[in-house]
Amino acid sequence: MNSKRLEAFTDGVVAIIITITVLELKTPETGTFAGLVATLPILLAYVLSFINVGLYWNNHHHLFQLDPRVDGRVLWANLFLLFWLSLVPFVIRWLDDSGFSVAAVAAYGVVLGMAAIGYYLTERALLACNGPASPLSRALGADWKGKGSIALYVLAVPLAFYSRWLAVALYVAVILLWLVPDRRFARAAGSDAHR
Repeated sequence: MNSKRLEAFTDGVVAIIITITVLELKTPETGTFAGLVATLPILLAYVLSFINVGLYWNNHHHLFQLDPRVDGRVLWANLFLLFWLSLVPFVIRWLDDSGFSVAAVAAYGVVLGMAAIGYYLTERALLACNGPASPLSRALGADWKGKGSIALYVLAVPLAFYSRWLAVALYVAVILLWLVPDRRFARAAGSDAHR
């Protein structure tokens, strides 16, 4: 199967998720800077979420840059990823409505952690479909970033019950891990061009 339809569907769902997330933002209650400052926690949560969803979209693009074959396993794994990403607006609203309660901060980590698992499952399904000698397999290598992200979320969620802000710091650490440019796919695409 060609991956173009899956990529187009994913692009559309991600665009809707980002749109819904920004529509959930409440404007300041007053026209003052103090009113704006009062909205900073949820505004920062939105920025964190926008970057997270953007990173998934960006890395999803890289994953399919090598034009891998897809099968039913890939489609279902990708839907699993999109399901968890679609819950981002829900947990953002809960964070805002609950004043960043412990349960909401933990749920935010669960949603992001399950999305990380969904991305990992999508990678594994693609590898199973394309084989260990595929350009995709060479590009992914050991995938320490993917496994490390899941590990940080597994650590952060229970940590939220001890310290919400330490959990949030780990969520930010995952973002910083992925903001470092990843050249694996560009190298793999370049090596295939020379064959």
